[in-house]
Amino acid sequence: MVDKPLLNAEGKPLRILVTNDDGIHAEGLVVLENIAKSLSPDVWVVAPEDEQSGKSHSLTLADPIRLRRIDDRHVAVSGTPADCVIMAVRKIMPGMPDLVLSGVNRGQNVADDVTYSGTIAAAMEGTSIGLKSFAVSQVYGYHQEGDMQWRVAMEHGPALMRKLYTAELGPGVLVNINFPDCRPDEVRGVKVTRQGKRDQNMLLVDERLDMRGNRYYWLGFRRENSKPAEGTDLYAVYNKWISVTPLHMNLTQLDAVDALNAVV
Repeated sequence: MVDKPLLNAEGKPLRILVTNDDGIHAEGLVVLENIAKSLSPDVWVVAPEDEQSGKSHSLTLADPIRLRRIDDRHVAVSGTPADCVIMAVRKIMPGMPDLVLSGVNRGQNVADDVTYSGTIAAAMEGTSIGLKSFAVSQVYGYHQEGDMQWRVAMEHGPALMRKLYTAELGPGVLVNINFPDCRPDEVRGVKVTRQGKRDQNMLLVDERLDMRGNRYYWLGFRRENSKPAEGTDLYAVYNKWISVTPLHMNLTQLDAVDALNAVV
């Protein structure tokens, strides 16, 4: 039960859409649904049937999309995170949501991750529709050993999202939230950050042989710390701060306009 639900412009409890890229059975999705339920009783979960990590802002165009209704407010979609937001808004929910929450992703979405992330893509799709949207991720592998520190998001997420919902972000802006890899009581606070850049290429190609001697490949990431600049998302999570980064849908690099005009 929500003690004090967040209200929309009409004075009604927020209608919240919860989605992710790790799939309908992901533990982080349950965490985010519980956070959403601490904000409002009107929560809907629409998530991919299977894991869609790294799918970025892709859409399913060459195949049909199918829905599997688990119950009235939980639906699995045979598509990408962006598909899930579209289907939720156009076909599944009884009206437009006031807030889109995507995550909690199993692993960080900072720096270069932003361009690959299906978690962020779902928030992008919500933003492109005109909805306030937050991407939420849990960092792991830097400070703590063992299980994912889901309690960090669970304990710090509700109060943080109440504050963030009140921010006037303007059109085309989504919020990227990353919880650090530490115990909840070790979190140093919240930092508003800019997107960082790793100082090495983290992608690996792992070549293997199958039982018939044919080569196949796994793509993966090295787990090495960069030396990020202060004020970046990377710096914040490395130092046990919750990182809150505003991202903009317009990718135009204005500083390069004059250089291009000079040669065309």
